[in-house]
Amino acid sequence: MELARKVISSELAQFEIHFRDAVKSRIPLLDRIMQYLVRRKGKQMRPMFIFLSARLGGPVNDATYRAASLVELLHTATLVHDDVVDESMERRGFFSINALWKNKVAVLVGDYLLSKGLLLSLDNEDFKVLQILSQAVKMMSEGELLQMEKSRKLNLDETIYFDIIRGKTASLLASACAAGAYTTFNDITNTEKMRLFGEKVGMAFQIKDDLFDYGSEKIGKPTGNDIKEKKLTLPLIYTLNNCDSVLRRKLIYIIKNENTRKDKVKFVIDAVQDAGGMAYATQKMLQYKAEALTVLHEFEDTEARRALEELVTYTTDRHY
Repeated sequence: MELARKVISSELAQFEIHFRDAVKSRIPLLDRIMQYLVRRKGKQMRPMFIFLSARLGGPVNDATYRAASLVELLHTATLVHDDVVDESMERRGFFSINALWKNKVAVLVGDYLLSKGLLLSLDNEDFKVLQILSQAVKMMSEGELLQMEKSRKLNLDETIYFDIIRGKTASLLASACAAGAYTTFNDITNTEKMRLFGEKVGMAFQIKDDLFDYGSEKIGKPTGNDIKEKKLTLPLIYTLNNCDSVLRRKLIYIIKNENTRKDKVKFVIDAVQDAGGMAYATQKMLQYKAEALTVLHEFEDTEARRALEELVTYTTDRHY
């Protein structure tokens, strides 16, 4: 991501100030929690995609910074709520909000972040950007609920899987790229192109995460976390749909009833590797990567476009 950070280094530095201002509160408890959230920020992938998408159409402007802040506010709100739902005590190596301040405070903090994002757009009449991002929040919620429903029944339809990750993961990145593009292009055609680009990258990103669960020489030690949580990932879905009936029944039984036993989880991981589940998922990931780059190459070859190409490659080549 070196080129991306270099191209938009000043924008990212300015964004830090914008985001800190966006989360400020007059309530001492809220302000302490906001400062804690700001300190534990991640790799800033979404702001990078927003600024670079905007740069394809022209110089970054105030609307672009507001769009980046809105995306981070909405994303952080969903993470805070996810930690409550998942009863997670950690996030990115730090204690989660619910671990430090309990569930009631965490839920209210998530609501606060959501409302701050809405007001940031409404107060500045960024109605189109708000519409784009609101669509993502709706799709993320639908994706999470669809995954919960299908995980209980172990519905193994690959189409359902793609519906889940399109909503749960890809929709936010798609909306981030679309929102960034709209702040400079200010037209629907290029905004939709960048939305589609972001969706393709988001799909590839999630499949890469699926592959981490099963490990490889490049990825490292498999975790089996998705198996323990009964998540239907692409390598597993492929294996279940392409193995013999005896192995299929055994794998389903393990996932339903023995998913916390290390030896049984290892059996599933080995079965997925032997059946070609990882190779199939890798091929699908690279297909989405190629489709994303095809959309991106409809734009003029600029430093911003090359930086976006680098981010796409990082998505599929990362080791964590």
